[in-house]
Amino acid sequence: MSKLDKDQVVADFTAAYTAAFGKAPQLEQKPGWFSVDGGKNIRLAELAELGASYSAAKGTAKAKPAAEKKAAPAKAAAKPAAAKPAKAAKAKSSGNGQSAAAVWTTRLGDKQRQPRGCR
Repeated sequence: MSKLDKDQVVADFTAAYTAAFGKAPQLEQKPGWFSVDGGKNIRLAELAELGASYSAAKGTAKAKPAAEKKAAPAKAAAKPAAAKPAKAAKAKSSGNGQSAAAVWTTRLGDKQRQPRGCR
């Protein structure tokens, strides 16, 4: 893995962010971490990847014709909402509504000492 130059990465990220969103980012530097616009803390390598994704998105956005840009949001809105997954079945209890003391009494009988809290 190559060593990243912090100043170069920050400059590249700032340029890509400004081009993508039209405003300069608010970068907070903490020891080993960066926070972009008060969001989640990320490392320098993640900041470089994020800047690369913004510059890649900017390059692909200009390549699309205007008709495709307008059609893409309409397709996204036309998709039906995904069905919510069914609720998970409750785990079976081994006590059948009995208290913990009663369950341990039936399991252990008189042979062993019951656990704490069941005496």
